[in-house]
Amino acid sequence: MLIDISVFEPLAMPSVFCLLLGYIFGSVPSGLWIVKGLHGIDIREYGSKNIGATNVFRTVGFKTALLVLVSDMLKGIIACVIAGYFYHMNFLTAVTAIGTILGHNYSLFLGLRGGKGVATGLGLLIYLMPDVCIFSLSVWLVLVFSTKYVSLGSMVAAAVAPFAAYFFQYPRSFIALSMVCGIFIVIRHKENIIRLLKGTETKIKVGNPKDIH
Repeated sequence: MLIDISVFEPLAMPSVFCLLLGYIFGSVPSGLWIVKGLHGIDIREYGSKNIGATNVFRTVGFKTALLVLVSDMLKGIIACVIAGYFYHMNFLTAVTAIGTILGHNYSLFLGLRGGKGVATGLGLLIYLMPDVCIFSLSVWLVLVFSTKYVSLGSMVAAAVAPFAAYFFQYPRSFIALSMVCGIFIVIRHKENIIRLLKGTETKIKVGNPKDIH
């Protein structure tokens, strides 16, 4: 059976616009710029060398990590708000959200390098699927507090999100979004998976900016 692609033509340009919009917002390297501005260091040279909130927490402490977390969350939320202003379609909102994850993970400003998408994904869940966010965040908290492994909590929380989205009867585009985000988050944690299997993964602990000089 042939599919009439003309049905999708009206969405072609809006989809490209929304994907690029999300990608540009997602590409903003919040962790790099905030840590550089507040502490004068390149966070990519410390700890796991990741620009995300977890490595910032381990390196310079809670306050800066909280700023990075909120900033990374807002990237996805703001992009989706802008897309929603122009297009009132769940599908295009989901495309924008995927763009932010891609941008965060493969930043335009960092030579297609970046974070792991957890904080940006959390922001998207808060804005688009709040009850799914509560469920996934609860899973994350239980695992992180019981094992001290942020990576494990993040991957499992991302993996259960699509099931929660289905259970709470969200639109198919949002369920697909949670699946795509979950896949990206797990892929970006491949090195953590290897360390978890070897028993060498670093447990969470708060850092002190005084220790970096």
